[in-house]
Amino acid sequence: MTPNDEKFASAFAIEALREQRLARRWNNSFKALFFVYLLGIAFVSMQGMPLSLPFSDDKFTALVDLQGVIASDTDASADIIVTGLRAAFKDEKTAGVIIRINSPGGSPVQSGYINDEIYRLKAKYPEVPVYAVIQDIGASGGYYVAVAADEIYADKSSIVGSIGVRMDGFGFVESMEKLGVERRLLTAGANKGFLDPFLPLKPDDLQHVRGVLGEIHEQFINTVKKGRGDRLSNSPELFSGYVWSGERCLEIGLIDALGSASFVAREIIGAEKIADFTPRRNVLDQFAKRFGASISEQFVGGRLGIR
Repeated sequence: MTPNDEKFASAFAIEALREQRLARRWNNSFKALFFVYLLGIAFVSMQGMPLSLPFSDDKFTALVDLQGVIASDTDASADIIVTGLRAAFKDEKTAGVIIRINSPGGSPVQSGYINDEIYRLKAKYPEVPVYAVIQDIGASGGYYVAVAADEIYADKSSIVGSIGVRMDGFGFVESMEKLGVERRLLTAGANKGFLDPFLPLKPDDLQHVRGVLGEIHEQFINTVKKGRGDRLSNSPELFSGYVWSGERCLEIGLIDALGSASFVAREIIGAEKIADFTPRRNVLDQFAKRFGASISEQFVGGRLGIR
């Protein structure tokens, strides 16, 4: 190796070390900023804490959002919604509570938990009125929750109703026969394998399931009657499972008036400022995943572009 080659190699090594140090500094700085940002998100997303409190001593309208399918593992689970409702009712500056609903329904058990808790909170805080505001849809379990409110509001084009119960399934008996597959089901209990999709449907099983669905439907009907009372019409289709527009629901007594959450806060409750008490589930995890995916896509995209 010539003296010039040695000088070049030495300079190259020094420059490489300098770039490595610089890269480490940027990496550490980025990690620190990212950590601070996550702390900020954690601060505003603590469960049970309002995300938009007015900075004054004035009364405000407390809002709890119920969005999506009502189930134990969703953002509309009873645990999450009840947590928000308890914090909303408990706050001394709450002039009224709005449950803003945009849900096609879901679990009757989870819906029932929320409905029961609303009645309990109404009894504990009788001075705090509670209103349900339906957005695009408030059907089935979504309406089950709404009927516990003092009044229900919706848009004229909202989809409301579906007071019924359903169970979905499939039958693969003929498919099994065509494929030449033999079904081997071992059970302890004469009816443990009832409604097996790979076996013919038995009349006794069908009758039993219809009885169970009928019981749950009757519970739903009684819950609606408890919440709505004399405001309901005598329409024979009211509990048939149909849905209607908000405008039609006003006529048959499923809602009390047309209006949005801001309308109810301003005109009905009399506290235009709204504080959001909706607990946010796994905000940090969701952000980290999205941010990580974004960085990864940019990095990979850059490498592919260089090629």
